[in-house]
Amino acid sequence: MASTFTDIGTELMTTGENAGTWGTKTNTNIQILEEAVNGVVSQALTSGGTVTLAYTDGAVGDVARHSFIALTGSLSGNAVVVVPANEKVWIFDNQSTNAYTVTVKVTGQTGVTWGASDKGTKILYANGTDV
Repeated sequence: MASTFTDIGTELMTTGENAGTWGTKTNTNIQILEEAVNGVVSQALTSGGTVTLAYTDGAVGDVARHSFIALTGSLSGNAVVVVPANEKVWIFDNQSTNAYTVTVKVTGQTGVTWGASDKGTKILYANGTDV
């Protein structure tokens, strides 16, 4: 039986698998957990466009996995951030400039929107379907 991955991308290794690489894979899993629990990252927004955040199984550094995401950029139109359809809690801080809305959502859903003049922080919960 091969390894499987959790919703946040940690690798669940099968007994007897990955001989000689358990240390490396375990360290990566711990780094993934650190990002999910205490990670802080910035994400530049595209003016009038959509930024899609995703996870890569077994890899560190994915913006979507971090617990705190600062949204940055000088907007010239409304911005949309699409997050994975997984159950997760984030703290998003809208640090973008100019008076445009910012929406965080799952593809095809409504999500949560900051008003054009709202530059605040929101705790957002994705229930596996929408934010």
